Amino acid sequence: MPIVTTQDGVDIFYKDWGKGQPIVFSHGWPLSADDWDAQMLFFFNQGFRVIAHDRRGHGRSTQVGHGHDMDHYADDLAALTKHLDLKDAVHVGHSTGGGEVVHYLARHGEARVAKAAIIAAVPPLMVKTPANPGGLPKEVFDGFQAEVAGNRAQFYYDVPAGPFYGYNRPGAKPRQGVIWNWWRQGMMGGAKAHYDGIVAFSQTDFTEDLKKITVPVLVMHGDDDQIVPYADSAPLSAKLLKNGILKTYKGFPHGMPTTEAETINSDLLSFIKG
Repeated sequence: MPIVTTQDGVDIFYKDWGKGQPIVFSHGWPLSADDWDAQMLFFFNQGFRVIAHDRRGHGRSTQVGHGHDMDHYADDLAALTKHLDLKDAVHVGHSTGGGEVVHYLARHGEARVAKAAIIAAVPPLMVKTPANPGGLPKEVFDGFQAEVAGNRAQFYYDVPAGPFYGYNRPGAKPRQGVIWNWWRQGMMGGAKAHYDGIVAFSQTDFTEDLKKITVPVLVMHGDDDQIVPYADSAPLSAKLLKNGILKTYKGFPHGMPTTEAETINSDLLSFIKG
C-alpha cells in the first residue's frame, strides 16, 4: 500500500496513477481519496498523472489523535508532493480539501504548482464572526460535533441522503449507491479526526492565504450548496485571489463533483489546458 510518513510519524495513504502532468486531489470532510473516483478515472484517461491521498485520520491513513488542523493538513500535502517530487502540478480541492489546497499554497509556496482549482470550498471563512457577518453561527458546527460524538453512523447516512447531494430538494432522485459510498468512506475514518476536523474547516480563516496565491485558481461553486453557502464563500475567495476565476453553477449541490461529474470534469480540463 503506497504511503508517505510525515515528520510526526503519520502514515498517509495515496493513489498515484499514470504519467504526464500531475493533478493532485484533496478530498472533503469526512471522506477519502475514493471520493475522487470520477475525476481520477477521467483525467487518467486524458493522459494525466492523477494523485489523491487520504487525509490524516481519514480513509486508510493512520487514525492518530493529534494534528487535525489546517497546518498539519497542508504539511501532510507538502510531504506527499515532496515524496513524489511533483513539478508543474495542478491542485484540486473539494470542500475542506479546498481549504487544504489554499493553505498549502500559502504555507509552502508555489514552486511545484502550475494551477489550482477549489470546488465548493470552505474559504475564506465559514463561521460567523464580527468581520464575517454572512457566516454560519458557531452553533451549527457545534451541532455537527455533537452528531459525530453521539451517533456518527446515522449522521453519515443523513448528510448524503439529504443536503450534501441536494437529495432533499423537490424532484430529486436519490441514488442509494452514492449515499452508501459516502457512508462507507466516512466510517473508514476515525471519529477523533472527524470531530476535530469540523473546527479545522469551519474556524480557519483563509483570507490572508488567498491574498498570497499568485497562480491561476478556478473557483467552482454551486448556488444551491447547502453545506458551504455560496454567497459567503466562492465570490469572496475569487475576489481575494490575484488570479481567481469564478465559475458559478446554477442549482448544483455541494457534492457536485459526484452528481455533476461530466460538467465538472469538462470545465476542469478546459481550465488546465487553457
